[in-house]
Amino acid sequence: MVITTHLDFAAEPDAVFAMMIDQAYLEEVCVASESISYDASVSGSTTTTSRTLAAPESAARFTGAELTVKEEVAWSGAGAGGARTANLSMTVLGQPVTLKGRLDLAPGGRGTVVDLTGELKVAIPFLGKKLEQAAAPAVLAGFRTQQRVGDDWLTR
Repeated sequence: MVITTHLDFAAEPDAVFAMMIDQAYLEEVCVASESISYDASVSGSTTTTSRTLAAPESAARFTGAELTVKEEVAWSGAGAGGARTANLSMTVLGQPVTLKGRLDLAPGGRGTVVDLTGELKVAIPFLGKKLEQAAAPAVLAGFRTQQRVGDDWLTR
């Protein structure tokens, strides 16, 4: 299932990129997403987070009460105007759920826009498509959390 979302930050691309690879920002996103436990790390232009979350009610009967989501984002170097792209890989540990996608960070909107385009996949025969539709809102909610935390972060 293809999913897309759009973030719009009131700051220049260099400031938004610096935020996106700041471990403290990543940790704030983990806390704001109501993680039971989490780990965030940065290596150069690559970020990795692992968050244990309460499973959405619609998925809990299949997954158990908690899910651990691991996400890796590997950013490219800056292009014109500070634009960058990133490869995004998200997995749910112990579950056949993946998101492979791309982030595009570019000047626009209130200062910088970040667009996600990705393929959400639940590899379960017959039920996969239905479970993808059920999982998509939770995935998109995670990106809305990045918007809220980022808006606050950029005003400091």
